[in-house]
Amino acid sequence: MAITKQSIIGDILDAHPDTAQFFFDIGMHCLGCPASRSESVEDACKVHATDADALVEKINKYLESK
Repeated sequence: MAITKQSIIGDILDAHPDTAQFFFDIGMHCLGCPASRSESVEDACKVHATDADALVEKINKYLESK
């Protein structure tokens, strides 16, 4: 599963729960909230003032290394 900016956070976490730390690192501590799980990576990054491309790259590199 390749992660994109349009990927839904809940889908990512369901497939790869160990990626939660990447979201915690950008200040997204509400991963259990239904609203946050239905957000795209891009939307979450906007809310948390972080670079979506950089986050997607980090997550994909991590997943490729597994």
